[in-house]
Amino acid sequence: MIVFDGVTYTYCTAAATGSQLALENVNLRLLDGEFIGIIGCTGSGKSTLVQHMNGLLEPTRGRVLLDGVPVRLGAQRFAVGLVFQYPEVQIFEQTVAAEISFGPKNMGLSNEIIARRVEEALAFVDLDAELADRSPFDLSGGQQRRLAIASILAMEPRVLVLDEPTAGLDPVSREEILRGISEYRLQKKATVVFVSHSMEEIAEYSDRVIVLDRGRVALDGAVSRVFAQLEDELLAGLDVPQVSSVFNALRKLGYTLQNVYTLNQAVTEILRLKATLRRR
Repeated sequence: MIVFDGVTYTYCTAAATGSQLALENVNLRLLDGEFIGIIGCTGSGKSTLVQHMNGLLEPTRGRVLLDGVPVRLGAQRFAVGLVFQYPEVQIFEQTVAAEISFGPKNMGLSNEIIARRVEEALAFVDLDAELADRSPFDLSGGQQRRLAIASILAMEPRVLVLDEPTAGLDPVSREEILRGISEYRLQKKATVVFVSHSMEEIAEYSDRVIVLDRGRVALDGAVSRVFAQLEDELLAGLDVPQVSSVFNALRKLGYTLQNVYTLNQAVTEILRLKATLRRR
């Protein structure tokens, strides 16, 4: 669906420092319906990469294609929805409903369709429909984050790109937002690209992980394969989820355990171990 073909991007900086290479010869194919987690240390190129997906940035060399067509700013503005870090700072409308309606109105949709999309978007992010007529600035910080994400969901993008969407939120809010994003993906058959520093979130929700290191794709594959390699290499200072570290320590104590990367996997493995020990 989205293809990065030899993409290199260089930021032009002050004359004294010259230019800065942010991406170097990136080749990727992102497929319909995937939930892709992107990880890497600070400065590895994650935000630069995702801003190429809707044309906010254009490659210095190479090309980015959506369905075989070069991505240009504006040309695919409704097909690829990008949620920045701390998107709540971009809220500007007078009511919650107006904020969510802004994108669909610019798509030229009917009032009936817009009303339906507002209702659906509120449900995806777990915001009460009774808040529709409230001022966005009367909401809590977590509610404003959900509203900002809902305003992108209402345009029903085929590709939903989120750059650290849960940064600064409490655990309950993080979980609710990620569940809503997963539900959107399933219902709309969308592709989700998700940048995060949380290995736990990446392991729980992604079915594919891309690791960036100094502007290059260092690893790309299924969650289990990528995290297994991270355990061996500690690539770019990244670590595995905390639950994986606990199970690694238990294996060193002599327990026979499988690799786990999520809490659900951990529970299943502990129950299996418990049953094994009872039989002895």
